[in-house]
Amino acid sequence: MPEPLPTTDIEIFGAAPRFHVVRADESDRREWLQESALCPLLGQHDIAHVGIMEATPPFEIIRNNQGGTFMLACFSGEGRVLSEGRWIRVRQGEACLQPPFVTNALKVDGGETWKFAWVRYHEDRERVPILSSNSPVSGRFGCEPLRSAIIGLHAEASGTAAPSAMHHWVELIHHYVVSFAQPHMSDSRLWRVWQAVEADLKHPWSLTELASIACVSEEHLRRLSKKELGRSPMKHLTYLRFQRAMRLLSDTDDKIEVIAHEVGFENPFTFSNTFKQWFGWRPSEHRARKGGLTS
Repeated sequence: MPEPLPTTDIEIFGAAPRFHVVRADESDRREWLQESALCPLLGQHDIAHVGIMEATPPFEIIRNNQGGTFMLACFSGEGRVLSEGRWIRVRQGEACLQPPFVTNALKVDGGETWKFAWVRYHEDRERVPILSSNSPVSGRFGCEPLRSAIIGLHAEASGTAAPSAMHHWVELIHHYVVSFAQPHMSDSRLWRVWQAVEADLKHPWSLTELASIACVSEEHLRRLSKKELGRSPMKHLTYLRFQRAMRLLSDTDDKIEVIAHEVGFENPFTFSNTFKQWFGWRPSEHRARKGGLTS
């Protein structure tokens, strides 16, 4: 069973946190952001803030309703990130993605300093997020270019703040995120699988059927999916179902059981319980929250 999460946001930065932040505007009034540099050009890509963090125990951050895609790239040490209902370790040379409107949680539970870069977008429910059905949940990532671009933007925004220079840094930051979040699908066999699945999410897909579409063995499909997406084929099937369910919960007044059936869950209780395991609250709570987002 996954460990329960608190229902309120948490910010524990540890004994001596070191971080550099650049934000798009002054709308976020949280105390730790007040001294950060400003760069309105981030808003051109709907980026709320970017930064570099050096975190030590007992560092822990929990956002119960994150209002935008979040990317974290580790360049030293390791920490844990809540992803799809379970805690995963993110180590040096790895990155992870969190979709909008879910619980985002980070923590350090070892003695080593965790150093990472992050980019946090601000998105609303009327717009398609930068994540696609091919976006990995985690994977290998060359962190140094993103880290350098954020450091460069922070130095410029804290100094002369020349718009032309800041523009180049912002474009690089967004480019590095998109290159990870929207990878070129190198294997057309996986593209065929997910195209078929998204066209009929209510179908009771089995691993055997998915492997048949790809014309590979079940084990080979598992390896391909883990390599491309960082998750198993059946885990990615659940991801696609919940992405559709979240849109239906936000955009329609359909009953929960109708939406559950539409995305392939015969039992609405199973749908509700699994949804809560992945996102931190039940579908009914997600629908109730759609009017107000937490930064």
